[in-house]
Amino acid sequence: MTATQDRQSTDTPTPGTTGEPRTINLIQAVTEALAEELERDRRVVLFGEDVGARGGVFMATAGLQARFGKERVFDTPLSEASIVGAAVGMAARGLRPVAEIQFADYMGPGFDQIISQAAKLRYRSGGQFTCPLVIRTPSGGGVKGGHHHSQSPESYYTHTPGLKVVMPSTPYDAKGLLKAAIRGEDPVIYFEPKRLYRAAKGEVPAHDYTVRIGEAAIRREGSDLTLIGYGGVMPDVERAAEALGAEGVSAEVIDLRSLVPWDQEAVVGSVQKTGRAVLVSEAPRTGNFMGEVAYVIQERAFDSLRAPVGQVAGFDTPYPYVQDKVYLPGPNRILAACVRALNY
Repeated sequence: MTATQDRQSTDTPTPGTTGEPRTINLIQAVTEALAEELERDRRVVLFGEDVGARGGVFMATAGLQARFGKERVFDTPLSEASIVGAAVGMAARGLRPVAEIQFADYMGPGFDQIISQAAKLRYRSGGQFTCPLVIRTPSGGGVKGGHHHSQSPESYYTHTPGLKVVMPSTPYDAKGLLKAAIRGEDPVIYFEPKRLYRAAKGEVPAHDYTVRIGEAAIRREGSDLTLIGYGGVMPDVERAAEALGAEGVSAEVIDLRSLVPWDQEAVVGSVQKTGRAVLVSEAPRTGNFMGEVAYVIQERAFDSLRAPVGQVAGFDTPYPYVQDKVYLPGPNRILAACVRALNY
């Protein structure tokens, strides 16, 4: 896989409507993707806690039950194990279930169904069954939700063979990646950075398109240092790059978008060019997925490195209620890591 600089070239166009791009926010992009896939494929069903008449706690599914009916968009009991288990059974029997877990923090009760059933069905059946399901869930902090509504648990799922894991940061990617996930043949954990739901705005084409899972996006070209992030941290990563640019430092910014699979070629190629890398995520530092990225950089680009690989992450503590600005990797912490790399 390779990264792309022109987002229009990353999409895979499919027959659909034409028209000028519109500016929408990330949650509107999610809603559009769900509506279009429900319209396109009768096998798609959408369910979870309060996703029906209410439209979900963040209103991502607002209006979909009224439009597509209670048989295709419906509420479930407050049981994540049941939600995931039902999704696995539906997928094995030919449907395309999209299950919402109300917060990523609540995925624990369904963990065994995800890692022992969904992730392994293709392998344990010798390819006789696939498990084409999507689990959507709001993830991360920044909305003062405290330690039960703000966690970033993506690293648990990147460790599980058989799962795909994605986390967009723009409306364009949110829509294109979700549509690609629904149309794929494997289970996808689709994390939605909740602090970007209405903060992230951008142009989204009116025509039908998908974004390939496993391909990073180069948000900014540079030659002195590579900044790598995904999901909710990306606005701060780009702010840090702008501040570096004002001081004459050319920072390349890579948005992974997809964690499994992830775009090793884009990352390694960039670090071989710049010689320095700073990795940014909001999950706790220990066991962080970015540790895998750092390992691959030193394995494949060691001779190009001019400084140790830096990492800016959340702290190894429960997510705090009121100190999220301290906990989250803001521009100042990112800049400090960049200065250390530049001065090494």
